[in-house]
Amino acid sequence: MLVRRCLASSLRGSVRHVRYNSSYSLDCFSDLARRPSSEHQIYQSLSTDPYVNLSIEHFLLQNAPADSSILFLYINRPCVVIGRNQNPWLETDLRSLYNDRRPGAGQDDAAVYVRRRSGGGAVFHDEGNLNYSVISPRTTFTRDKHAEMVVRALHRIGAVNTSVNTRHDIVMTPPETNEDSNEAPFRKVSGSAFKLTRHRALHHGTCLLDSPNIHDLGRFLRSPARGYIQAKGVESVRSPVGNVSSALADSFFSMQAVMDSVVEEFARMYGVHADVVRRARRALAGEPEIFAGDSWVMGTVGDAQGEQEPEIGKGIAELRSLEWKYTQTPQFTFSTYPTEDDPRERAPLPATLPSSTRVFLRFKHGAIIESKVSISSDASVASDQASRVHQVLNGQKLHEITVERWTEMLRHGLAGTDGGDEALVQELADYLGDLLGGQ
Repeated sequence: MLVRRCLASSLRGSVRHVRYNSSYSLDCFSDLARRPSSEHQIYQSLSTDPYVNLSIEHFLLQNAPADSSILFLYINRPCVVIGRNQNPWLETDLRSLYNDRRPGAGQDDAAVYVRRRSGGGAVFHDEGNLNYSVISPRTTFTRDKHAEMVVRALHRIGAVNTSVNTRHDIVMTPPETNEDSNEAPFRKVSGSAFKLTRHRALHHGTCLLDSPNIHDLGRFLRSPARGYIQAKGVESVRSPVGNVSSALADSFFSMQAVMDSVVEEFARMYGVHADVVRRARRALAGEPEIFAGDSWVMGTVGDAQGEQEPEIGKGIAELRSLEWKYTQTPQFTFSTYPTEDDPRERAPLPATLPSSTRVFLRFKHGAIIESKVSISSDASVASDQASRVHQVLNGQKLHEITVERWTEMLRHGLAGTDGGDEALVQELADYLGDLLGGQ
């Protein structure tokens, strides 16, 4: 197979005279993706790093020709991915995730927390979850179009009980559901998120195919602080979930078969030449390589693109940064007692804390801008405690506050006041750290 070299970086975007079925090295990816004639593009990532895959996806959205149609398939390592305008303290249990706030803390193989650039709700990814992304001209985009494409692909492999609901999600009717069953009538197998630019539309979604964590997702997505937080931004809609593999009569399940089926449906929808589909079946299951014809590009991508393409590398760094992950959070409040704005009843305080304990925190960009923290039952003393504690808490970024830091700040604010003894300070610090992920 002839291997052609890309043009020099000064001629980026002007790859010309491509021979049909030519093979390229991986460092040609960005040139070919930008090439004006690359009308159809199909990629599968060999990386399981969510920061890499989301940044490759963003690069394609920003740089591919405005009239091109792109399919990008990838599988991530275990991670929780929240929407652009969501709150990690509300949507996740940060204690169950890799602790990226303290260098050296946590386990390297623990699930990671990611904030994506698109909207939508929180989802859990693992090796049994296929992520699909379609980037297309905005003028031809509809919110159900590509979910329906994936449903047709699932029907091809035998999951004929899947369909798209009114929320643009893919749902599955559980087998043997009847009127007397206590099971939910539908189980969600795929959620969607969207990002629209002036000329382009991105639709990416998950597809729970064979997740080994299907019965344990709540451990990552159930926040202990949910009953105490009132947040601006988007809150996830909770739904029963299921694996597509559970509905298949054939006990043998192949992730690659699903990917091949999605590629075929994408090709049919956008008029991609059948030879490209045949090439994709071989290449996407094989060695890292990029193939291209006069009007198409397909092949594998991965970690190398993050190292070779500066725009992708910059995107990875941004998604990994604590500023992006935490300080992008819309304004929210945390309160251990009902307030005028949030009159919900709260769970009882731990028996180790006085019933008079009150904690109210208001956050902007993840930092404390208002607080009322007190232990005393005496109104005058409680007011003094709240004032002293706020002097310490004001401006503190929540993602930087560990249990040890809570203890230090509360000790400074409550010491020498009614109820401000060491034992109670530690109990309150542990309580807040447990609810707000202060590992």
